[in-house]
Amino acid sequence: MYVRLNFIVEGQTEETFVNQTLKPHLSRFSVGVSARVVTTSKQRGAKYRGGLSTYARARRDITFWTKQDKNTDVRFTTMFDLYSLPTDFPAYAAAVQNNPFHRVEALEDALVKDISDDRFIPYIQLHEFEALILAGPRELDSQSDNRADGIARLEAMVSQFPSSEHINEGTNTAPSKRIIREIPEYEGSKVSAGPIVAAKIGLPTLRSKCSHFAQWLDKLERLAEED
Repeated sequence: MYVRLNFIVEGQTEETFVNQTLKPHLSRFSVGVSARVVTTSKQRGAKYRGGLSTYARARRDITFWTKQDKNTDVRFTTMFDLYSLPTDFPAYAAAVQNNPFHRVEALEDALVKDISDDRFIPYIQLHEFEALILAGPRELDSQSDNRADGIARLEAMVSQFPSSEHINEGTNTAPSKRIIREIPEYEGSKVSAGPIVAAKIGLPTLRSKCSHFAQWLDKLERLAEED
């Protein structure tokens, strides 16, 4: 069986990661990948994409695509950040929990109920894309110069957490904020640099160090095995 998998993602960083890393990987499992960035606004017929400003806009994109393609050989998934998740997201208030894994699972459950399509597989990244980079911060040296000390500090910081997915969503302590503090140039280049670093880290390391990401990837790899 061959399955087409459509990704609705938060921004260009995720879109590039899907196309450059997940697409060739999943093709080996008979899963063909397409990705779209959520629409943030429309002005005079032009669409502007990137950034999950409201859930309502994301829901509109998801449901439009599911209605546009009703074939049984297609599946849909998301790649949204938990960090700065819009407050109109389903179960946003009810899902406040100390355990980030329980919280993200509650939000994903609410999302799948709201979309109400058996072909839909929800995924919310803990806590943002840069958590994947912090699974192997040493690879940041390929995108920065003379930042060995900063990378060493990032490695020491990550070692204080059970995993990089545990690194929290505070305004100054989210994964991207921690990286930018040590490597300021990352802020202006993360759309291109982020996916490159994640690819250098590699899916085997990402799935071994990021359990929530690994569970999602496992599901995607098994899609073609379903009846």
